[in-house]
Amino acid sequence: MGILEVKGVNKRFGGLQALGDVNLSVTENTCHAIIGPNGAGKSTLLNCLVGKLIPDSGSVMFDGQSVLGRKPFEINQMGISRVFQTPEIFADLSVLENVLIPCFAKRDGAFRMHAVEQVSSEAELRDMALHMLEDVNMADKRDHHAGTMSRGDKRRLEMAMCLVQKPKLLLLDEPTAGMARADTNNTIDLLKKIRDRRDITMCIIEHDMNVVFSMAERITVLAQGTPLVEDTPDNIKGHPKVREAYLGEAQV
Repeated sequence: MGILEVKGVNKRFGGLQALGDVNLSVTENTCHAIIGPNGAGKSTLLNCLVGKLIPDSGSVMFDGQSVLGRKPFEINQMGISRVFQTPEIFADLSVLENVLIPCFAKRDGAFRMHAVEQVSSEAELRDMALHMLEDVNMADKRDHHAGTMSRGDKRRLEMAMCLVQKPKLLLLDEPTAGMARADTNNTIDLLKKIRDRRDITMCIIEHDMNVVFSMAERITVLAQGTPLVEDTPDNIKGHPKVREAYLGEAQV
């Protein structure tokens, strides 16, 4: 049984069947990619995993517990963090302040009134945030205004904000969208570094097949809201329906 188990999930929007009987099993400490064309249901599925949408039927289990009916912040507290297609950061704050916010949220967001304890807690959280910035090679930019940075740096900051919460599962929604090739390669290197150094499971939605084949150990292909095939990257590359519908001979 995987750390994430999706069984028989269906979701309709009026007359549109966005997801049809989706089954997905993600093994712990692996990287699992979900690919498919626009409108295949990838983002809808991701939103069902994090509580932004509730499936019409089916089940979503994470680490042995159902996520259905839980609010997004509750699912986050369970150990699921999400990296959005457009980096979600606090543009008006510094890089360090951005990472401190999820530190507070993870602990519960409140300081006790005892002054000595408060100072100790603040120092501990600051050290935690700085250590995380070092991990994503952004410690030298801790005082920079977050809104002025490049898209690649904003992505690295968002990664730090997610990872400082010590998630068991990291969901990545097109993490290299809109990036130049150099930033894309840097993001791949960062994700590999994260995977190698931490006990973390990754589930990634991505159109860039270079990213997918560089990262994923298993790939699920969605077509019109229904899984077409799930297999290893090598077998996905050679699957005739996948080559024709999603990858294209040139990209393979």
